[in-house]
Amino acid sequence: MKNLLKEGIKCLIVQSEFSAFSFWNYVDICKIVGAKYPAAPLGLLTVAALLPQQWKFRLVDANVEPLLDAHFEWADIVCTGGMLPQQQCMISVIDRAHQHGCPVVVGGPDPSSQPNLYQSSDYLILGEGEITIPMFIQDLEKGCKSGEYKSTEKADMTKAVVPRYDLIRFKDYIQVGIQYSRGCPFNCEFCDIIELYGRKSRTKTLEQIIKELQNLYDLGYRGHIDFVDDNFIGNKTKIRKVLPAIKDWSEAHNYPFFYSTESSINLADDDGLLQMMRDVDFRFVFIGIETPEEEVLKLINKKINLNIPITKAMNKIYSYGIIVNAGLIMGFDNETDQTAENMIKCIQDSGICMAMLGMLYALPNTQLTKRLKREGRLFEDGSTLMCTNTEIDQMTSGLNFITSRPRLDVLKDFIHVIKYIYDPKRYYERVNYTSLSIKPVNKYRPGMGMILKRVVVFLKLCLKMGFNKTTGWLYWKTLFTVIFKNVRAVETAVNLAAMYIHFYKMSKYIIDYINKEIKSIESGANRPRSPVPHQNTNPLKKSVIEPAGFNVIS
Repeated sequence: MKNLLKEGIKCLIVQSEFSAFSFWNYVDICKIVGAKYPAAPLGLLTVAALLPQQWKFRLVDANVEPLLDAHFEWADIVCTGGMLPQQQCMISVIDRAHQHGCPVVVGGPDPSSQPNLYQSSDYLILGEGEITIPMFIQDLEKGCKSGEYKSTEKADMTKAVVPRYDLIRFKDYIQVGIQYSRGCPFNCEFCDIIELYGRKSRTKTLEQIIKELQNLYDLGYRGHIDFVDDNFIGNKTKIRKVLPAIKDWSEAHNYPFFYSTESSINLADDDGLLQMMRDVDFRFVFIGIETPEEEVLKLINKKINLNIPITKAMNKIYSYGIIVNAGLIMGFDNETDQTAENMIKCIQDSGICMAMLGMLYALPNTQLTKRLKREGRLFEDGSTLMCTNTEIDQMTSGLNFITSRPRLDVLKDFIHVIKYIYDPKRYYERVNYTSLSIKPVNKYRPGMGMILKRVVVFLKLCLKMGFNKTTGWLYWKTLFTVIFKNVRAVETAVNLAAMYIHFYKMSKYIIDYINKEIKSIESGANRPRSPVPHQNTNPLKKSVIEPAGFNVIS
């Protein structure tokens, strides 16, 4: 075995492929704007900065380009990692690397949650890389050919490295990520973030954030930056100090970036913070709404969402020029036969265009998973995914447990909501509502080359959407309504209208797929999976033991 610490060792870093039918995988939109994938692999760029810098790195994002045998033939060592939806593809990378005689290093959220699934790797790095990668490097110094590295210690974010953004081609992506904090102060039952990263929001310093922005600026990047934080406002005191620093830097550099992030709904309670985000040019925020059902929110311990009406919260955020993308889930206990209609009303009344509606999935090591195991309701194959040509993401293909309502009712309600909210007329109603409600003040100004590119993209969209028999009338009606009533929001309207290309394709696939599953269950062809055995399980009513849903996930 080679000395893997010597200068010139060639390290292949592989970003595993996501499904083309994932909510976030809007590759059709990417093609229109000249990109290949929505987001750059920030986690692996950070890993590259933590590994020995005397190595030669090559990053291959399988979502952007084919992963070839030649890549493995070039490499002395292979590194990969990722989330649950990438599980099977990560395992295939391990196998391919071994076929070419390369040792493999694996880490990330899913390996950290389910290390037993990745035992074929040579080096298994669990938890936060800032803590465990140095352990791995120490073993390389000793000549160890394998190892598993774990620690309960959390990383000190004030010592975090600058990701190796130089390893990617910016033109391949619509947005590039930056991480300011890890962890979330809340305690949602179904969430794995608090299990992986804790409930204390650990943050970088404002000097670190400015350094990362400057690094991207110096490398020539301009445009959309996404703060990938689990909850950007998890520590409001610190974020109030960081945002003014970003504003000062942005003003000095003529606003080269605009931003998006993820936040809890209490952002809507804080006008001062919203104004700071507006001043910096935040344009999108993802919020976990989950459900409009109060009894469900109490059950899953997401009580923060009970403090403000959803429609009121959305309108407040729109008023600061920020579009809300929302996560919503069906399949919780305490749902009723009115849940689907309440979900539709919530989405339509709030004007949430990009509504990520999925079925509940019990993620590894969450409080939900532990409870379902105690109750004897979690299926034995839990979070082990099957790899097929029809993979979608785990949120959409969830219900890896015995549901409290009859499973068929949950599936049918889910299909009903998907059909309604992604019906073109209903979708454009929300585009119109949001575009007339929002008050954008876009500070980022693209250069002349980008302006010309955007004109071309706009014309392409007009051809694709405006002369389509399904969307044509709706597109032109919305566009001209916004031009006459809120002209500053034209860019918003066009962007949201364009996203329907993705949502139409995604929703059609999901509806067709789940309808097949429903027919299979109704015909009795789909046999139920077994729940995880538990000695203290209470007997379950026969009425809730329904045949299993599908188990193909990406």
